[in-house]
Amino acid sequence: MMEKQLNDIKYNFEVISERIAQAAAKSGRKPEDITFLAATKTVAPEFINYAISQGLKYIGENKVQELLSKYESYDLENAELHFIGHLQTNKVKQIIGKVSMIQSVDSFKLANEISKHSIKQGIVTDILVEVNIGREENKSGVFPEHLEDLLLQINNLDGISVKGLMAIPPICENKQKICGYFQNMRNLFIDISDKKIDNIRMDVLSMGMSSDYYEAILEGANMVRIGSSLFGERNYN
Repeated sequence: MMEKQLNDIKYNFEVISERIAQAAAKSGRKPEDITFLAATKTVAPEFINYAISQGLKYIGENKVQELLSKYESYDLENAELHFIGHLQTNKVKQIIGKVSMIQSVDSFKLANEISKHSIKQGIVTDILVEVNIGREENKSGVFPEHLEDLLLQINNLDGISVKGLMAIPPICENKQKICGYFQNMRNLFIDISDKKIDNIRMDVLSMGMSSDYYEAILEGANMVRIGSSLFGERNYN
């Protein structure tokens, strides 16, 4: 069983990497312009590390407790660890210094907490600002019309560095509709870039998951978060 899972991961990694390369070429970019981040929620460290041995360079966890329980087992000499889930302010101090990027900042309160604990440790933590591009009430993320105000609030905080934007659009079967959300994110990304706000960089546009990463790349994503297509379907119960 273990050998089959490893073989599946190897095969899936090769397929995904090829599709990323194809989408990159179709959008006028190189494969190395796209960051393939593996979403590792519920995935055992041995499978994560096997994917890293195949060339995976970025991994992302959704839950603080799971990240902490697996932290000592990650092969972080060969991969970079990001936090990609909703982060409560009272848990920030537990992951500062352990992750190189927090992709889900959606409020000044959270940004300020990351800043405070990063300063205490004498480090700078990279962050992405999460945008609720579908305006879903049950999802985190700042609404598009409030994005610039939030960036202007946090741009002078020490201990953090804004590197770009992240979004998880609504689930929808219609590819044209999902591409519309990606296009809206790309437009926001360009708009913020053009404003040249002090201490705000727009290097990363993180959007697209297992079901739609190809389309996300075509619409401008340069980071995709892929879980089930790499590791197989998982039981979240």
